[in-house]
Amino acid sequence: MKVVAAYLLAVLGGNSSPSADDLKNILGSVGIEIEDELIELLLKEVKGKDFAELIASGREKLSAVPSGGIAVSVAAVSGGGAAAGGAAPAAEAKEEKKEVEKEESDDDMGFSLFD
Repeated sequence: MKVVAAYLLAVLGGNSSPSADDLKNILGSVGIEIEDELIELLLKEVKGKDFAELIASGREKLSAVPSGGIAVSVAAVSGGGAAAGGAAPAAEAKEEKKEVEKEESDDDMGFSLFD
């Protein structure tokens, strides 16, 4: 990811086809040393490709990746009755926690470090 970020910075900075030395200089400016093989692999993969096409392709691939938010909303929609039934025990557990915290804090009443 660091090499990709350096490549994107170089392109956004006006260098339409950055070299390995350009990427090394960008990464070196923040104290990062990367293996030459990684840089060469990236440059080989993006050689001859348009920057805008690379971004569009990446967006398409990311849209196909499932995220946790979607799974949660699907589960809530598909199991509406179960979700409502599961909410009550969760609320009871929170109330019990609050009571326990009050009891624990009462144990130190009347005592201090200097008595």
